[in-house]
Amino acid sequence: MGSLLARGQETSACFAPLPALTRLRTLYKRLQAAGDLPLQPSGSLVRVRGLILEAQGLDISLGTRCIISAEGHRRVAAEVVGFNGDHVQLMASGDMQGLAPGARVSPIPGDLRIPAGMELCGRVLDGSGKPLDNLGPLLTSAFTTLTGAPINPLERALVRKPLDVGVRAINALFTVGRGARMGLFAGSGVGKSVLLGMMARNTDADVIVVGLIGERGREVKEFIEDIVGEEGLRRAVVVAAPADAPALTRIRGARLATALAEYFRYQGKHVLLLMDSLTRYALALREVALAAGEPPAARGFPPSVFAKLPALVERAGNSWDGGGSVTAFYTILMEGDDQQDPIADNTRAILDGHIVLSRRLAEQGHFPAIDLQASISRVMPNMVDAEQLRHMYKLKELQSRYTSQQDLIAVGAYTPGSDPTLDLAVQAHAGIRSFLCQGMHEVVNLSTSQDMLGQLMAPYLQPTGAA
Repeated sequence: MGSLLARGQETSACFAPLPALTRLRTLYKRLQAAGDLPLQPSGSLVRVRGLILEAQGLDISLGTRCIISAEGHRRVAAEVVGFNGDHVQLMASGDMQGLAPGARVSPIPGDLRIPAGMELCGRVLDGSGKPLDNLGPLLTSAFTTLTGAPINPLERALVRKPLDVGVRAINALFTVGRGARMGLFAGSGVGKSVLLGMMARNTDADVIVVGLIGERGREVKEFIEDIVGEEGLRRAVVVAAPADAPALTRIRGARLATALAEYFRYQGKHVLLLMDSLTRYALALREVALAAGEPPAARGFPPSVFAKLPALVERAGNSWDGGGSVTAFYTILMEGDDQQDPIADNTRAILDGHIVLSRRLAEQGHFPAIDLQASISRVMPNMVDAEQLRHMYKLKELQSRYTSQQDLIAVGAYTPGSDPTLDLAVQAHAGIRSFLCQGMHEVVNLSTSQDMLGQLMAPYLQPTGAA
Protein backbone atom coordinates (compact mmCIF):
# COMPACT_ATOMS: atom_id res chain seq x y z
CA MET A 1 0.00 0.00 0.00
CA GLY A 2 2.75 2.41 0.98
CA SER A 3 4.79 1.75 -2.17
CA LEU A 4 1.68 2.05 -4.36
CA LEU A 5 0.78 5.40 -2.88
CA ALA A 6 4.36 6.56 -3.15
CA ARG A 7 4.38 5.68 -6.84
CA GLY A 8 1.08 7.48 -7.18
CA GLN A 9 2.67 10.61 -5.76
CA GLU A 10 5.39 10.52 -8.40
CA THR A 11 2.97 9.88 -11.26
CA SER A 12 2.14 12.81 -13.50
CA ALA A 13 -1.30 14.36 -13.21
CA CYS A 14 -2.11 13.15 -16.76
CA PHE A 15 -2.38 9.52 -15.48
CA ALA A 16 -4.99 10.32 -12.80
CA PRO A 17 -7.65 12.99 -12.41
CA LEU A 18 -6.56 15.75 -10.04
CA PRO A 19 -9.44 15.25 -7.50
CA ALA A 20 -8.70 11.51 -7.26
CA LEU A 21 -4.98 12.16 -6.73
CA THR A 22 -5.79 14.75 -4.05
CA ARG A 23 -8.01 12.24 -2.25
CA LEU A 24 -5.22 9.63 -2.35
CA ARG A 25 -2.73 12.06 -0.88
CA THR A 26 -5.19 13.05 1.87
CA LEU A 27 -5.79 9.37 2.72
CA TYR A 28 -2.05 8.74 2.77
CA LYS A 29 -1.45 11.60 5.23
CA ARG A 30 -4.28 10.40 7.48
CA LEU A 31 -2.91 6.87 7.55
CA GLN A 32 0.56 8.23 8.25
CA ALA A 33 -0.72 10.35 11.14
CA ALA A 34 -2.59 7.36 12.57
CA GLY A 35 0.56 5.26 12.48
CA ASP A 36 -0.96 2.64 10.16
CA LEU A 37 1.75 2.95 7.53
CA PRO A 38 5.12 1.25 8.08
CA LEU A 39 7.11 4.39 7.32
CA GLN A 40 9.41 3.72 10.28
CA PRO A 41 11.31 0.45 10.65
CA SER A 42 9.47 -1.94 12.96
CA GLY A 43 10.47 -5.10 14.78
CA SER A 44 8.76 -7.97 16.53
CA LEU A 45 8.47 -9.06 20.15
CA VAL A 46 10.42 -12.27 20.79
CA ARG A 47 10.70 -12.58 24.58
CA VAL A 48 9.23 -11.40 27.86
CA ARG A 49 11.43 -11.88 30.94
CA GLY A 50 9.93 -10.39 34.07
CA LEU A 51 9.52 -6.69 33.35
CA ILE A 52 11.85 -6.73 30.33
CA LEU A 53 10.57 -7.12 26.78
CA GLU A 54 12.95 -8.14 24.01
CA ALA A 55 12.41 -7.28 20.35
CA GLN A 56 14.38 -8.03 17.22
CA GLY A 57 14.68 -6.30 13.89
CA LEU A 58 15.16 -2.80 15.31
CA ASP A 59 18.10 -0.44 14.97
CA ILE A 60 17.26 2.24 17.53
CA SER A 61 19.00 4.04 20.38
CA LEU A 62 18.70 3.95 24.15
CA GLY A 63 15.69 5.87 25.48
CA THR A 64 13.66 5.61 22.26
CA ARG A 65 9.92 5.38 22.85
CA CYS A 66 8.05 2.56 21.14
CA ILE A 67 4.50 1.30 20.64
CA ILE A 68 3.77 -2.42 20.87
CA SER A 69 0.60 -3.76 19.25
CA ALA A 70 -1.33 -6.06 21.61
CA GLU A 71 -4.49 -8.12 21.28
CA GLY A 72 -7.79 -6.34 20.94
CA HIS A 73 -6.23 -3.40 19.07
CA ARG A 74 -4.53 -2.28 22.29
CA ARG A 75 -1.25 -0.40 22.16
CA VAL A 76 1.33 -0.63 24.90
CA ALA A 77 3.85 2.18 25.31
CA ALA A 78 7.44 1.13 26.05
CA GLU A 79 10.93 2.57 26.18
CA VAL A 80 14.32 1.15 25.24
CA VAL A 81 16.35 0.50 28.41
CA GLY A 82 19.14 -1.77 27.13
CA PHE A 83 20.43 -4.24 24.57
CA ASN A 84 21.14 -7.96 24.53
CA GLY A 85 23.18 -8.75 21.43
CA ASP A 86 21.01 -7.74 18.47
CA HIS A 87 17.90 -7.75 20.65
CA VAL A 88 16.50 -4.51 22.00
CA GLN A 89 15.40 -4.54 25.65
CA LEU A 90 12.31 -2.52 26.44
CA MET A 91 10.25 -1.80 29.53
CA ALA A 92 6.53 -1.10 29.27
CA SER A 93 5.06 2.07 30.79
CA GLY A 94 1.61 0.48 30.96
CA ASP A 95 -0.20 -2.82 31.44
CA MET A 96 1.43 -5.64 29.44
CA GLN A 97 -1.78 -7.70 29.30
CA GLY A 98 -2.45 -8.99 25.80
CA LEU A 99 1.12 -9.01 24.46
CA ALA A 100 1.92 -12.05 22.32
CA PRO A 101 5.01 -13.44 20.54
CA GLY A 102 5.62 -11.66 17.27
CA ALA A 103 3.77 -8.51 18.32
CA ARG A 104 4.77 -5.55 16.22
CA VAL A 105 7.14 -3.03 17.88
CA SER A 106 7.22 0.40 16.25
CA PRO A 107 9.55 3.22 17.35
CA ILE A 108 8.14 6.71 17.84
CA PRO A 109 10.40 9.36 16.28
CA GLY A 110 11.31 12.51 18.16
CA ASP A 111 11.28 13.50 21.82
CA LEU A 112 8.15 13.47 23.95
CA ARG A 113 6.59 16.95 23.78
CA ILE A 114 5.23 18.18 27.10
CA PRO A 115 2.63 20.99 27.34
CA ALA A 116 4.05 23.98 29.22
CA GLY A 117 3.01 27.49 30.17
CA MET A 118 1.18 29.39 32.90
CA GLU A 119 -2.04 27.76 31.72
CA LEU A 120 -0.92 24.64 33.62
CA CYS A 121 -1.30 26.36 37.01
CA GLY A 122 -4.06 24.65 38.95
CA ARG A 123 -3.82 21.44 36.91
CA VAL A 124 -2.82 17.91 37.91
CA LEU A 125 -0.87 15.80 35.39
CA ASP A 126 0.21 12.18 35.30
CA GLY A 127 3.77 10.99 34.65
CA SER A 128 3.29 11.31 30.87
CA GLY A 129 1.97 14.87 30.97
CA LYS A 130 -1.70 13.96 30.51
CA PRO A 131 -4.39 15.58 32.71
CA LEU A 132 -5.61 13.65 35.75
CA ASP A 133 -8.10 16.20 37.05
CA ASN A 134 -10.94 15.81 34.52
CA LEU A 135 -10.80 19.54 33.75
CA GLY A 136 -10.49 19.09 30.03
CA PRO A 137 -7.52 19.08 27.65
CA LEU A 138 -4.33 21.01 28.29
CA LEU A 139 -4.55 24.11 26.10
CA THR A 140 -1.11 25.60 26.52
CA SER A 141 0.89 28.19 24.65
CA ALA A 142 4.16 26.25 24.53
CA PHE A 143 5.78 22.83 24.77
CA THR A 144 8.95 21.50 26.33
CA THR A 145 10.83 18.19 26.47
CA LEU A 146 11.91 15.94 29.33
CA THR A 147 15.61 16.57 28.73
CA GLY A 148 16.88 20.02 29.61
CA ALA A 149 20.11 21.61 28.43
CA PRO A 150 22.67 21.85 31.26
CA ILE A 151 23.82 25.29 32.36
CA ASN A 152 27.50 26.11 32.52
CA PRO A 153 28.25 26.22 36.28
CA LEU A 154 30.29 29.40 35.80
CA GLU A 155 27.27 31.12 34.23
CA ARG A 156 24.90 30.34 37.10
CA ALA A 157 23.99 33.17 39.43
CA LEU A 158 25.17 32.72 43.01
CA VAL A 159 22.69 31.90 45.75
CA ARG A 160 22.51 35.26 47.50
CA LYS A 161 18.80 36.13 47.90
CA PRO A 162 16.72 34.46 50.63
CA LEU A 163 13.42 32.76 49.83
CA ASP A 164 10.57 33.20 52.30
CA VAL A 165 8.90 29.80 52.86
CA GLY A 166 6.52 30.92 55.61
CA VAL A 167 7.92 28.48 58.20
CA ARG A 168 9.49 30.27 61.18
CA ALA A 169 12.12 27.66 62.09
CA ILE A 170 13.36 27.36 58.50
CA ASN A 171 13.32 31.09 57.78
CA ALA A 172 15.29 31.97 60.93
CA LEU A 173 17.59 28.98 61.49
CA PHE A 174 18.02 27.36 58.06
CA THR A 175 17.42 30.24 55.67
CA VAL A 176 16.81 28.98 52.13
CA GLY A 177 18.20 30.91 49.18
CA ARG A 178 16.68 31.31 45.73
CA GLY A 179 18.20 28.56 43.63
CA ALA A 180 19.23 26.32 46.54
CA ARG A 181 18.60 22.56 46.53
CA MET A 182 17.48 21.34 49.96
CA GLY A 183 16.76 17.87 51.27
CA LEU A 184 13.96 17.01 53.69
CA PHE A 185 15.13 13.83 55.44
CA ALA A 186 12.52 11.87 57.37
CA GLY A 187 11.14 8.48 58.20
CA SER A 188 7.52 7.66 57.50
CA GLY A 189 4.80 9.52 59.37
CA VAL A 190 6.76 12.42 60.89
CA GLY A 191 5.13 15.30 58.99
CA LYS A 192 7.16 15.82 55.83
CA SER A 193 4.11 16.12 53.54
CA VAL A 194 2.50 18.67 55.88
CA LEU A 195 5.73 20.71 55.90
CA LEU A 196 5.85 20.62 52.08
CA GLY A 197 2.25 21.80 51.97
CA MET A 198 3.01 24.71 54.32
CA MET A 199 5.80 25.85 52.01
CA ALA A 200 3.62 25.40 48.92
CA ARG A 201 0.95 27.70 50.37
CA ASN A 202 3.19 30.29 51.98
CA THR A 203 6.23 30.73 49.76
CA ASP A 204 6.76 33.91 47.77
CA ALA A 205 7.80 32.02 44.62
CA ASP A 206 6.05 32.88 41.34
CA VAL A 207 5.24 29.28 40.39
CA ILE A 208 5.19 26.03 42.37
CA VAL A 209 5.78 22.65 40.76
CA VAL A 210 4.91 19.63 42.92
CA GLY A 211 6.10 16.15 41.98
CA LEU A 212 4.34 13.33 43.88
CA ILE A 213 6.49 10.37 42.90
CA GLY A 214 5.62 6.92 44.23
CA GLU A 215 3.07 8.19 46.75
CA ARG A 216 0.05 6.13 47.76
CA GLY A 217 -2.93 6.91 45.54
CA ARG A 218 -4.99 8.04 48.53
CA GLU A 219 -2.33 10.55 49.52
CA VAL A 220 -2.31 12.26 46.12
CA LYS A 221 -5.84 13.66 46.44
CA GLU A 222 -5.34 14.31 50.15
CA PHE A 223 -2.15 16.28 49.50
CA ILE A 224 -3.79 18.37 46.78
CA GLU A 225 -7.07 19.18 48.58
CA ASP A 226 -6.20 19.15 52.29
CA ILE A 227 -2.51 20.11 52.45
CA VAL A 228 -1.84 22.32 49.43
CA GLY A 229 -5.40 23.63 49.32
CA GLU A 230 -7.15 25.84 46.79
CA GLU A 231 -4.89 28.82 47.50
CA GLY A 232 -1.68 26.89 46.94
CA LEU A 233 -2.99 25.05 43.88
CA ARG A 234 -3.90 28.32 42.15
CA ARG A 235 -0.24 28.92 41.25
CA ALA A 236 0.93 25.30 41.31
CA VAL A 237 1.35 22.49 38.80
CA VAL A 238 1.09 18.99 40.28
CA VAL A 239 2.65 15.94 38.62
CA ALA A 240 1.43 12.70 40.20
CA ALA A 241 2.94 9.28 39.47
CA PRO A 242 1.58 7.11 42.31
CA ALA A 243 3.05 3.91 43.70
CA ASP A 244 1.02 1.62 41.42
CA ALA A 245 2.36 3.32 38.27
CA PRO A 246 5.06 1.44 36.34
CA ALA A 247 8.67 2.28 37.16
CA LEU A 248 9.14 4.14 33.86
CA THR A 249 6.13 6.34 34.61
CA ARG A 250 7.51 7.22 38.06
CA ILE A 251 10.89 8.08 36.54
CA ARG A 252 9.24 10.13 33.82
CA GLY A 253 7.11 11.92 36.43
CA ALA A 254 10.20 13.14 38.30
CA ARG A 255 11.81 14.28 35.07
CA LEU A 256 8.57 15.95 33.94
CA ALA A 257 8.28 17.98 37.16
CA THR A 258 11.90 19.06 36.77
CA ALA A 259 11.40 19.93 33.08
CA LEU A 260 8.38 22.12 33.88
CA ALA A 261 10.34 23.91 36.62
CA GLU A 262 13.15 24.51 34.11
CA TYR A 263 10.70 25.90 31.56
CA PHE A 264 9.29 28.43 34.02
CA ARG A 265 12.82 29.38 35.09
CA TYR A 266 13.76 30.19 31.50
CA GLN A 267 10.69 32.46 31.36
CA GLY A 268 12.26 34.49 34.18
CA LYS A 269 10.05 33.02 36.94
CA HIS A 270 11.17 32.13 40.45
CA VAL A 271 10.03 28.53 40.91
CA LEU A 272 9.65 26.35 43.99
CA LEU A 273 10.04 22.66 43.11
CA LEU A 274 8.73 20.22 45.73
CA MET A 275 9.45 16.55 45.01
CA ASP A 276 8.07 13.84 47.26
CA SER A 277 10.05 11.73 47.14
CA LEU A 278 13.54 11.47 45.65
CA THR A 279 13.91 8.08 47.31
CA ARG A 280 11.03 6.59 45.35
CA TYR A 281 12.55 8.00 42.17
CA ALA A 282 15.75 6.14 43.09
CA LEU A 283 13.74 2.96 43.76
CA ALA A 284 12.18 3.21 40.30
CA LEU A 285 15.66 3.62 38.79
CA ARG A 286 16.80 0.54 40.71
CA GLU A 287 13.82 -1.46 39.44
CA VAL A 288 14.64 -0.65 35.83
CA ALA A 289 18.41 -1.21 36.21
CA LEU A 290 18.05 -4.57 37.96
CA ALA A 291 15.48 -5.77 35.41
CA ALA A 292 17.90 -4.85 32.61
CA GLY A 293 20.60 -6.99 34.23
CA GLU A 294 22.78 -4.39 35.98
CA PRO A 295 24.47 -5.89 39.08
CA PRO A 296 23.56 -4.42 42.49
CA ALA A 297 26.16 -2.56 44.56
CA ALA A 298 25.24 -0.70 47.78
CA ARG A 299 22.27 -2.39 49.52
CA GLY A 300 20.84 -3.55 46.22
CA PHE A 301 21.21 -0.23 44.39
CA PRO A 302 23.10 -0.49 41.06
CA PRO A 303 25.84 2.10 40.36
CA SER A 304 23.75 3.84 37.66
CA VAL A 305 21.27 5.03 40.31
CA PHE A 306 23.95 7.09 42.06
CA ALA A 307 24.94 8.61 38.71
CA LYS A 308 21.39 9.62 37.77
CA LEU A 309 20.49 11.23 41.10
CA PRO A 310 22.87 14.21 40.72
CA ALA A 311 21.92 14.47 37.04
CA LEU A 312 18.33 15.21 38.13
CA VAL A 313 19.18 17.41 41.12
CA GLU A 314 21.66 19.58 39.19
CA ARG A 315 18.92 20.64 36.79
CA ALA A 316 17.46 22.77 39.59
CA GLY A 317 19.14 25.96 40.76
CA ASN A 318 19.70 29.45 39.42
CA SER A 319 20.05 30.41 35.79
CA TRP A 320 22.25 33.33 34.77
CA ASP A 321 22.34 36.69 36.62
CA GLY A 322 19.00 38.44 36.36
CA GLY A 323 17.21 35.28 35.19
CA GLY A 324 14.82 32.93 36.91
CA SER A 325 15.53 30.33 39.54
CA VAL A 326 14.41 26.89 40.71
CA THR A 327 14.55 26.40 44.47
CA ALA A 328 14.05 22.70 45.15
CA PHE A 329 13.01 20.67 48.18
CA TYR A 330 13.44 16.92 47.83
CA THR A 331 12.11 14.53 50.46
CA ILE A 332 14.33 11.57 51.26
CA LEU A 333 12.91 8.61 53.16
CA MET A 334 15.27 7.15 55.73
CA GLU A 335 14.71 3.42 56.23
CA GLY A 336 14.34 2.83 59.94
CA ASP A 337 15.29 6.52 60.50
CA ASP A 338 18.83 5.57 59.43
CA GLN A 339 20.73 8.59 58.11
CA GLN A 340 23.39 6.25 56.70
CA ASP A 341 20.92 4.80 54.22
CA PRO A 342 22.68 4.79 50.78
CA ILE A 343 20.24 7.20 49.14
CA ALA A 344 20.20 9.53 52.15
CA ASP A 345 23.98 9.51 52.43
CA ASN A 346 24.46 10.13 48.70
CA THR A 347 21.93 12.94 48.38
CA ARG A 348 23.20 14.70 51.50
CA ALA A 349 26.49 15.25 49.67
CA ILE A 350 24.95 16.72 46.50
CA LEU A 351 22.43 19.10 48.09
CA ASP A 352 22.91 22.62 49.46
CA GLY A 353 21.51 21.72 52.84
CA HIS A 354 19.32 19.25 54.64
CA ILE A 355 16.51 19.46 57.16
CA VAL A 356 16.09 16.32 59.25
CA LEU A 357 12.74 15.53 60.85
CA SER A 358 12.91 13.67 64.16
CA ARG A 359 10.48 10.89 65.07
CA ARG A 360 11.14 11.56 68.77
CA LEU A 361 9.93 15.16 68.40
CA ALA A 362 6.94 14.09 66.32
CA GLU A 363 5.91 11.63 69.02
CA GLN A 364 5.99 14.53 71.51
CA GLY A 365 3.61 16.56 69.33
CA HIS A 366 6.37 18.94 68.30
CA PHE A 367 5.67 20.08 64.71
CA PRO A 368 7.44 20.75 62.47
CA ALA A 369 9.66 18.09 64.03
CA ILE A 370 12.98 19.61 62.91
CA ASP A 371 16.12 18.14 64.48
CA LEU A 372 18.25 21.25 64.98
CA GLN A 373 21.54 19.46 65.53
CA ALA A 374 21.23 17.25 62.43
CA SER A 375 20.03 20.01 60.06
CA ILE A 376 22.00 22.65 58.21
CA SER A 377 21.71 25.22 55.41
CA ARG A 378 25.06 25.60 53.64
CA VAL A 379 23.92 28.74 51.83
CA MET A 380 22.65 30.62 54.90
CA PRO A 381 25.98 32.31 55.83
CA ASN A 382 26.02 34.00 52.42
CA MET A 383 22.59 35.61 52.85
CA VAL A 384 22.18 36.77 56.46
CA ASP A 385 24.12 39.16 58.66
CA ALA A 386 26.51 38.20 61.44
CA GLU A 387 23.97 39.06 64.14
CA GLN A 388 21.45 36.53 62.89
CA LEU A 389 24.18 33.89 62.68
CA ARG A 390 25.11 34.59 66.34
CA HIS A 391 21.47 34.17 67.35
CA MET A 392 21.15 30.94 65.37
CA TYR A 393 24.32 29.41 66.82
CA LYS A 394 23.30 30.39 70.36
CA LEU A 395 19.86 28.83 70.02
CA LYS A 396 21.34 25.59 68.70
CA GLU A 397 23.90 25.57 71.52
CA LEU A 398 21.27 26.01 74.23
CA GLN A 399 18.91 23.47 72.69
CA SER A 400 21.72 20.93 72.28
CA ARG A 401 22.79 21.42 75.88
CA TYR A 402 19.26 20.95 77.16
CA THR A 403 18.68 17.86 75.02
CA SER A 404 21.89 16.19 76.25
CA GLN A 405 20.79 16.59 79.90
CA GLN A 406 17.07 16.12 79.41
CA ASP A 407 16.88 12.80 81.23
CA LEU A 408 18.64 14.19 84.31
CA ILE A 409 16.34 17.21 84.33
CA ALA A 410 13.27 14.97 84.02
CA VAL A 411 14.17 12.85 87.09
CA GLY A 412 15.14 15.88 89.19
CA ALA A 413 18.88 15.17 89.25
CA TYR A 414 19.72 18.60 87.81
CA THR A 415 21.10 21.07 90.36
CA PRO A 416 20.80 24.76 89.37
CA GLY A 417 24.06 26.69 89.58
CA SER A 418 26.41 23.81 88.83
CA ASP A 419 26.53 24.52 85.07
CA PRO A 420 25.91 28.12 83.91
CA THR A 421 25.31 27.11 80.30
CA LEU A 422 22.80 24.46 81.33
CA ASP A 423 21.09 27.01 83.57
CA LEU A 424 20.60 29.26 80.54
CA ALA A 425 19.38 26.32 78.47
CA VAL A 426 16.76 25.43 81.09
CA GLN A 427 15.60 29.05 81.29
CA ALA A 428 15.36 29.36 77.50
CA HIS A 429 13.82 25.96 76.78
CA ALA A 430 10.15 26.92 76.96
CA GLY A 431 10.68 29.94 74.70
CA ILE A 432 12.74 27.93 72.21
CA ARG A 433 10.13 25.19 72.02
CA SER A 434 7.38 27.74 71.43
CA PHE A 435 9.50 29.39 68.73
CA LEU A 436 10.17 26.11 66.91
CA CYS A 437 6.56 24.88 66.93
CA GLN A 438 4.18 26.22 64.31
CA GLY A 439 0.63 25.34 63.36
CA MET A 440 -0.15 23.89 59.95
CA HIS A 441 -2.09 26.99 58.86
CA GLU A 442 0.10 29.55 60.63
CA VAL A 443 2.20 31.81 58.41
CA VAL A 444 5.34 33.62 59.62
CA ASN A 445 7.25 35.62 57.03
CA LEU A 446 11.02 35.94 56.76
CA SER A 447 11.52 39.31 58.47
CA THR A 448 9.17 38.42 61.34
CA SER A 449 10.99 35.12 61.85
CA GLN A 450 14.35 36.90 62.07
CA ASP A 451 13.00 39.52 64.50
CA MET A 452 11.47 36.84 66.74
CA LEU A 453 14.77 34.95 66.81
CA GLY A 454 16.64 38.12 67.81
CA GLN A 455 14.17 38.92 70.61
CA LEU A 456 14.31 35.35 71.90
CA MET A 457 18.10 35.11 72.03
CA ALA A 458 19.02 38.68 73.07
CA PRO A 459 18.82 37.98 76.86
CA TYR A 460 21.22 35.03 76.53
CA LEU A 461 23.94 36.73 74.47
CA GLN A 462 26.69 39.02 75.62
CA PRO A 463 26.81 42.29 73.69
CA THR A 464 29.20 42.18 70.73
CA GLY A 465 32.71 43.09 71.88
CA ALA A 466 32.01 42.41 75.56
CA ALA A 467 34.63 40.55 77.53
